Amino acid sequence: MASVLVFVAPGFEEIETATIIDVLRRCGLKVVTAGIAEGAIMGSHGIKFLLDTNISECSVGDFSAVVCPGGSPGYQNLRKNAKVLAMVKEAFLAGKVVAAICAGPAVLADAGILRNKNCTIYPGMEDELKKAGANPKSDFVVEDGTIITSQGPATALLFSLKIAERLADKKTVELVKENTLAK
Repeated sequence: MASVLVFVAPGFEEIETATIIDVLRRCGLKVVTAGIAEGAIMGSHGIKFLLDTNISECSVGDFSAVVCPGGSPGYQNLRKNAKVLAMVKEAFLAGKVVAAICAGPAVLADAGILRNKNCTIYPGMEDELKKAGANPKSDFVVEDGTIITSQGPATALLFSLKIAERLADKKTVELVKENTLAK
């Protein structure tokens, strides 16, 4: 079974994070939530998440994908964390799926993996991608190689299903699409 590491930082976007976890688990994937802080972490809208582990306990080699949710100041807390940046780069260099939504693609930019890549980000933040040498697109979800990016809370379901399409069996993903009215 494929496994996914979801980074969670104080100020994360709750809709995106919950959707990623829920959809990927519905698709039969093992999802591990890892915080950059100990204990429960507060989202940007006052909802606390109790996480599975801390990133200090994780190794990229144990996962098929890594995911950066957005939210502010969540994405800023992720991009300031040297271990998160190193793990994102390691996952990319190992050919694993690296995904980010909302302002999360700024973390991928800081990790140095977006040069000449097509990607998207929360509207109005395209300069974050351009500074990294990326090619910003206005699509809700953009795939380029093993990188998957998306624009924000309203695109979280599409984004999560796109990750699932890469990691889960097709029949299961189609059933989840049907059951969530995403088909």
